[in-house]
Amino acid sequence: MSEYQEMEPTSRKRTPLKFIVGGLVIVAGIIFLIASSLKSTAQYFLTVDEALAKSQVGELEGRNIRVSGAVLGDSIEYDIDNLELSFTIAQVPADNQLLAEEGGLAQALHNAVTDQNRSHLKVIYHGPIPDLLKDEAQAILTGEMLPSGEFLADEILLKCPTKYEGAVPEQIDLEQE
Repeated sequence: MSEYQEMEPTSRKRTPLKFIVGGLVIVAGIIFLIASSLKSTAQYFLTVDEALAKSQVGELEGRNIRVSGAVLGDSIEYDIDNLELSFTIAQVPADNQLLAEEGGLAQALHNAVTDQNRSHLKVIYHGPIPDLLKDEAQAILTGEMLPSGEFLADEILLKCPTKYEGAVPEQIDLEQE
């Protein structure tokens, strides 16, 4: 019986160590799975300048990204038979301070469309033409850069520039009546 009592404490010391090592392996596996899935589904939000610069050096190859810019109204072309839409967006600053210096988002969108020195990116989209697609609309596009330097959009989100003009109408002075 004394031999049995001597073996018991040794087996108790090894059992918790096995659980700790097993637990660490499981936690490491879970962390690896989370990190790898986040990396593969991550979307980068870029301006037109950033997207063009990064695509030239091959950083965006095979990556799903988001690009934002101002729609050039005269560039909109739609092939109704093939449901192929193409248009061009111009660089709009992403920094709120720069937007404020330009006079707000509506003015920044107008400046982007009228300034020929800003970067432009051609966009291709397959599907129905969005209702709000017009000159000076802010386009937020999800998709990928093509080797040709064009952007193949999977999703288009448009914001009408008139939503940013005169946020609060002038109050009516009832005392004058």
